Amino acid sequence: MSRRNWVLFFLVGLLWGIPYLLMKVAVRELSPALIVFDRVFIGSLVLIPIAIKRKTLAPAFAHMKYISIYAVGEMILPWILITSAEKKVSSGLAGLLVSTVPIWSTIMSSFNGDKSVWHHKRLFGLVLGFIGLILVVGIESFSGNQSLMAIGMILLASVGYAASTVMVNAKIPHVDGIAINGIAMVITAIVYLPFAIINWPSHIPSGETTLSLIALGLFPTAMAFIYFFQLMKSIGPARSSLVTYLNTAFAVLLGVILLHEPLTVGIMVGLPLVLVGSYFASRKSSPAS
Repeated sequence: MSRRNWVLFFLVGLLWGIPYLLMKVAVRELSPALIVFDRVFIGSLVLIPIAIKRKTLAPAFAHMKYISIYAVGEMILPWILITSAEKKVSSGLAGLLVSTVPIWSTIMSSFNGDKSVWHHKRLFGLVLGFIGLILVVGIESFSGNQSLMAIGMILLASVGYAASTVMVNAKIPHVDGIAINGIAMVITAIVYLPFAIINWPSHIPSGETTLSLIALGLFPTAMAFIYFFQLMKSIGPARSSLVTYLNTAFAVLLGVILLHEPLTVGIMVGLPLVLVGSYFASRKSSPAS
């Protein structure tokens, strides 16, 4: 890759690694529903004008059925699940569990006819990734340091991420991704508006919480999509998807450095296995014989 693409690659990885840190800060004072609403509201204010300028917003409305399903699986359910789970697990573990998305995507793609998932390299990746996941979940949850329910919520969110992406790629690959996400954020904001009003804080949030909300909406929710699509246009969707593995590493490091979260044995052992396994599981290979 060119120097510019490497910069974009690491920038997107960083941007998608910080939401766990920001949500951990915001959830101290605000309800998960309010955090999700603010996140998508700010994000839509950025993406919708871009889609209008690109003249891709109007054509996207013709595919509201799939965009609505995408909104449910990619934003409405996962973001409330992850934000709620952040009360019970570390930001690093949250990022680690979300990094299983490529594994779920690979399995779901096989059901859509991609039999190359059974290639020996991809099968090796699936097995290795699940071993890493079992180590992390087993060591961290059964030691009493993490919540089994919270871990399950994040894994469910990861499945939603994978299913939504696979569906969009299969049904509306020609629709602009910025338009899809902008509309999906508006739908999510509408769904969460009543809950945001009910859970509106009785006091003005602290400056740290307010800045975390603004950053959450601008950077990992809006800006990351802009840079990601620039990267994908240059190097293609397969190679650009590797930022999924990079953002997990950033999530762990930011949690340890900024939130003083413990770098546990489970994370140290499971993180490399999940990352390497996800890489092999998502590789493009010829169909297994």
